Amino acid sequence: MIWNELKTPFLILAPMEGVTDIAFRQVIAHAGRPDLFFTEFTNVSSYASEKGRHNALERLAIAPTDSPIIAQIWGKNPEHFATCAAALEDLGFSGVDLNFGCPDKNVNRAGGGAAMIKTPELAIECYRNAKAHTNLPVSIKTRLGWAKPEEYTEWLSTLLDEHPAALTVHLRTKKEMSKVPAHYELIPDIVRLRDQISPETKLIINGDIKNKAHALELHRQYPEIDGFMIGRGVFQNPYCFTDHTPTQEELMELLKYHLDLYEQYANNALRSIIADGAITERPKPVTTGLRERSEKHYLRTAPYEPLKHYFKIYINNFPGASDLRAKLMETHSVEEARKVLLIA
Repeated sequence: MIWNELKTPFLILAPMEGVTDIAFRQVIAHAGRPDLFFTEFTNVSSYASEKGRHNALERLAIAPTDSPIIAQIWGKNPEHFATCAAALEDLGFSGVDLNFGCPDKNVNRAGGGAAMIKTPELAIECYRNAKAHTNLPVSIKTRLGWAKPEEYTEWLSTLLDEHPAALTVHLRTKKEMSKVPAHYELIPDIVRLRDQISPETKLIINGDIKNKAHALELHRQYPEIDGFMIGRGVFQNPYCFTDHTPTQEELMELLKYHLDLYEQYANNALRSIIADGAITERPKPVTTGLRERSEKHYLRTAPYEPLKHYFKIYINNFPGASDLRAKLMETHSVEEARKVLLIA
């Protein structure tokens, strides 16, 4: 089991929606990979439906540098948890993680993520259905509670009673989001809870962990913690899983690598669309075939905007960084971004 193969303390890149996709995971692996990757979360109901499965499988795509990697899934339908969990082993994953902590209002409105804290019986049913239909170890990622930190006693006890392979606790409530410091003062109590109920469960802490050095410092204070998950820290330094402080040139090269990966996967997505018949053959103009025009159109209109969220990771803290970043924010394609960087 993957959780028993990791050397304590192990480090994990937190699953972040719209951030930790297949391209960005390869960027982090290039800079210095963590001990374990998680995917962005996938909606089990999307996977269980014929219409949504293609999109779900795209989110579950993994690269060779990802392994070992855990698939994170979310939803509220126990049968769909079973359907999705049953497929993950054949897709190359080392485990499956249930997201019971996402604070996004749309996810919560749909009954998933942190909303599970308010429906513990449903959460346990979803967990049991997933576990019963896979040979992979099943873990859980959650928060202290919905509104008050002290909710952790009952909520985490409920989860630990199921003896998950691992439990990741983001040390804030859903209501707190990331507006307050993580409640590190509760770590000793959470450790005791784990030790009393399910000592075999690996305990992972998430929230305000900056980098490898910070994680090791926390482990010296709390040696009973098995692992540490870094989320927003990666935005401060994509080399955060190493002891390396990158130079400006290294960060610029990492950005160019990210642009290359984005373009590669945009092309892969296009080929997939063509294979599915979304781009079909129609009468061709004399000069240019429809498919060729469609490819050019797709690459111009592919979702480039989300890529801009990453620019601050690479273009920061050096003279002229803000001006260069502003110019990059005005671009509309990888080709335009490369031209800006070439001039810089």
